[in-house]
Amino acid sequence: MDMLILSSVAVSIMAASTPLLFAAMGELVAEKSGVLNLGVEGMMLAGAVLAFIVGLETGSGILAIAAGAAMGALMAGLFAVLTLGLLANQVATGLALTLFGIGLSALLGQSYVGTPIPPLPKLSVDGLSDIPLLGPVVFGQDALVYLSFAMTAGVAYFLYRTRAGLVLRSVGENPHAAHSIGFPVIAIRLAAVLFGGAMAGIGGAYMSLSYTPMWAEGMIAGRGWIALALVVFATWRPARILLGAYLFGGLTIAQLHMQGSGQIEIPAQFLNMVPYLATIIVLVLISRDATRIRLNAPASIGKVFHPDG
Repeated sequence: MDMLILSSVAVSIMAASTPLLFAAMGELVAEKSGVLNLGVEGMMLAGAVLAFIVGLETGSGILAIAAGAAMGALMAGLFAVLTLGLLANQVATGLALTLFGIGLSALLGQSYVGTPIPPLPKLSVDGLSDIPLLGPVVFGQDALVYLSFAMTAGVAYFLYRTRAGLVLRSVGENPHAAHSIGFPVIAIRLAAVLFGGAMAGIGGAYMSLSYTPMWAEGMIAGRGWIALALVVFATWRPARILLGAYLFGGLTIAQLHMQGSGQIEIPAQFLNMVPYLATIIVLVLISRDATRIRLNAPASIGKVFHPDG
């Protein structure tokens, strides 16, 4: 029985961590290019609602995930037009994008609230999926969980082992220098922002298709903001984002188990605050080390670039 409980908790932690990992990994790439997009929450919500609608109407998980990614990229494209094309302030535009995503998702999903949907199918390997503890954890997940690990490895390889990744990082460090030697700074930043939006959309799609296979307004519940904090928490390193996502996912599941046990006399409202409270505490502790942030943060993050500027 203890093995079954441990296995169930591990599976739950992986499920809670996956949307954070997708969103944070996409935001990492955008920030490495020098763009700060605070609209992750809105992009995740928009991706979640469209993925749910497409999944419900078509019955296809692949089409639903693709729709979530496309919606996130579309929202990110709107952000890119305003910030990269019209040179709007990135912070203000990102906040506006989140508000827009909240309203848009509520509008599109108003007739689907509370409607259930079959969750994404789990991988099942005869013999392996029945191994105590490791079987359900390693061989009993859905495709998006495995994709999140592959995406983490792919982003790390791209950023630090390819010429294109070096170019993207150079744009984030000094866009004027990159432009002076012929790199298309705006196009590179656009691609990074669209990728970040697609990843946020997939993170949202996971929420409505697998983690909680139904639609509810505001179901992202601040995970977009936690993903933004994870990028800083991890000092812009993919492997650390993976660890951070599972740390915060573990805190989310821990507070649910504490509520369910009934053995801890702490108000449920306070326990619901735990993951977000931990986020604030971690950011406060990290912000005290200004040198580390300066050394790891892209030098031009959030700064407007114009080829003629």
